[in-house]
Amino acid sequence: MPKLAVHKAELDTKGFTVIGGVFSADETERIAAVISRADHSRAAFRKTTELFAIRQFLKELPETVPLLFNQKLSSIVRQLFGSNYFVVKSIYFDKPGESNWYVAYHQDLTVSVDRKTEIAGFGPWTVKQNQFAVQPPLEILQNIFTVRIHLDNTDEENGALRVIPNSHAKGILRPETIDWTTEKETICRVPKGGVMVMKPLLLHSSSRTTNNNRRRVVHIELSNQQLPISMEWAEKLELPEYTTTARSLQ
Repeated sequence: MPKLAVHKAELDTKGFTVIGGVFSADETERIAAVISRADHSRAAFRKTTELFAIRQFLKELPETVPLLFNQKLSSIVRQLFGSNYFVVKSIYFDKPGESNWYVAYHQDLTVSVDRKTEIAGFGPWTVKQNQFAVQPPLEILQNIFTVRIHLDNTDEENGALRVIPNSHAKGILRPETIDWTTEKETICRVPKGGVMVMKPLLLHSSSRTTNNNRRRVVHIELSNQQLPISMEWAEKLELPEYTTTARSLQ
């Protein structure tokens, strides 16, 4: 079975898959260099002793688009999801070595849109840094895929995601109802230059860092859904086009 067919089957059944070797060491360093050169005083940049994050990452740093969506990643997206997917959200996270930042189990239930409009099935609403976020109908969430690009080796000692396999297929869940007598936690170890692809409805959490190593991740969400006519995706971005397929991933 072709490699990507294995990853696609795993994504469908478990709700996630890890693909190594998508970016070379040089490519990850070029991405990191663009981030380090950016003006970190801008409003979309959030910096504390425990976290550095950039909301609307691809809008804030458009020069990263061709670096992230190289031929290899673009091929993965089109073969795993389809040719009609586009970016709808992007965030950069840096969990510093000294961080004790912990995130409890949750599902990603909101999407970013350009305005607040009262439409049946959309709600509740929140606003973060002038960005409207809303929980959409279930069918929209079910058609979103998340690609997490790792710029560092990530394991259980520096905040690798912990997930509940197949939880994405059970609709919207309350984390406190997890039955640990039947559910099994999996740690998603991702090598530097690798990607983790997941469904947003997958229950996931992030542990504290214990080895003082960084965990830099570019989080990108993609969809093929059109929103109601009175709103639009806040970060909609069509993917770069390539005329050839990345043979190494067949």
